[in-house]
Amino acid sequence: MGYIEQLLGENERILFRTRQHALVLIRPTLGYGIPAGILIGLTIASGILFPPFTLPVVIAGLALAAIPLVLLIHSLLRWWNEVYLVTTRRVIQVEGVLNKNVFDSSLEKVNDVVLRQSLLGRLLNYGDIEILTGSEIGVNRLSRIANPLRFKQVMLDQKAALGEHLGLESPGGGETAILLAQLEALRRSGLLSDQEFEEKRQALLKRQGS
Repeated sequence: MGYIEQLLGENERILFRTRQHALVLIRPTLGYGIPAGILIGLTIASGILFPPFTLPVVIAGLALAAIPLVLLIHSLLRWWNEVYLVTTRRVIQVEGVLNKNVFDSSLEKVNDVVLRQSLLGRLLNYGDIEILTGSEIGVNRLSRIANPLRFKQVMLDQKAALGEHLGLESPGGGETAILLAQLEALRRSGLLSDQEFEEKRQALLKRQGS
């Protein structure tokens, strides 16, 4: 079982997963990859031009080239391990390669969602999302994430479905057909197991028949 799967509660499922757009890798690739390539090229050229010093030059050149290469690999690992999730209950942000930082917001506490996309962001399908919650932090910012429109849509749809689920558990209600349709939607989304669905359906029919 992976680290992310261990974060999930009972019957909690991942509905959508994304990370920062690959565009964020341009800076570390240019900043670390080009110097590493130049150092390796100079090492090879020096070994050819100065054969008596080939071994020490190669060792020194590769040692220097290893520094930007390690930094580049670290940047790639950080990007790969920074994941944004929408589950049936929460929005989760996971960061870190070895040391993990996890931030999550319950969908029930989400008050509003702000999406910002530049023209380039619309063309390349990335953007910034701010999740406004009722918690002490108040705002959770997700910067330059890939497919932000889909992320926002899944989050708001699940929040609405969760609200319907909570509403079904309170007294009162609408017409039986509507409530049954809502129960079926909750079962399909995974918020209700088959057993829970059947129990609530029977209870609803019994209540409507009394």
